[in-house]
Amino acid sequence: MSSRRDRIVAWVGVIVAALSAVALSAVVIIQQVITDRNAKQQPTVNQSTAQACADNNTEQPLPVPDVYKPSGAVTKLQADDLSAGTGAGAKAGDCLVVKYYGTLAATGVKFDEDFTTTAAFAFTLGQGQVIPGWDQGLLGMQSGGLRRLVIPAALAYGSQSQGSIPANSALVFAVKLLRIQK
Repeated sequence: MSSRRDRIVAWVGVIVAALSAVALSAVVIIQQVITDRNAKQQPTVNQSTAQACADNNTEQPLPVPDVYKPSGAVTKLQADDLSAGTGAGAKAGDCLVVKYYGTLAATGVKFDEDFTTTAAFAFTLGQGQVIPGWDQGLLGMQSGGLRRLVIPAALAYGSQSQGSIPANSALVFAVKLLRIQK
């Protein structure tokens, strides 16, 4: 009798181990599919263009812009020129050199800025190097201009938290376009 019980226990163990291996394999495959899908959704960036755009961006500090806190929920992108620039408007593929001041729309609390530093931020517009709210909201901006962007969470970081930015946060930026670098 004991040998029959031992065989049943052994078979149950084999079945449990086999099912566990199948479940673990399925989880690994699903995670890989999700990772591959997310990688395909991220735009590719020409690294030489991105590096050329990022070079030599030391600028003088600027006065901190007034903090703006929108009233009510932010449901769509708002781009308002606080001061006009000059020259041609920025278009997709242009390298923009900017200074920015970012706050949480709900509280007005600053989460990041480079206005008060000698650093400037450079990126290629429309290449997915920045949040979609920037790629869309800075189109047409002219060199020397100052623009306020009020960005809904869907065009910022969405349901993902990012550093001190909580998930599902609308953001407000003051962006000074120092130059369009060719």
